[in-house]
Amino acid sequence: MDDLVKYRLDMAVERLYSSKLLLDAGQYKDSIGRSYYAIFSAVRAVLATDAVDFSKHAGVIAYFQKEYIKNGTFDKKYSKYLQNAFQIRNNCDYDDFYIVSAEDARIQYENAAEMLDVIQRYLSEK
Repeated sequence: MDDLVKYRLDMAVERLYSSKLLLDAGQYKDSIGRSYYAIFSAVRAVLATDAVDFSKHAGVIAYFQKEYIKNGTFDKKYSKYLQNAFQIRNNCDYDDFYIVSAEDARIQYENAAEMLDVIQRYLSEK
């Protein structure tokens, strides 16, 4: 595994850990943000294997969906996890008075943990 892939995976693990700490502390919006960035960093680790990156999140998401979801490398549910995490993170960060529940944050954390695990296994077999 090359250094950039490993670095991005390490960042994903760190962000997932932070998400759990924030979730347990009742900081649901920030937990959701860290869950999203755990997924995003893991996806960028996958893209690093193709020597591809984008300056915008939408570019990363679109490439991952086109090259890894559409061809069946990853299950379609991970496209939904990524899209939902992106949307809810944007709502948390930019919409005034946006309310999230403990359940919302827990679901985002669990989805991020599952997706990170799947990506780690994929990259370790590559």
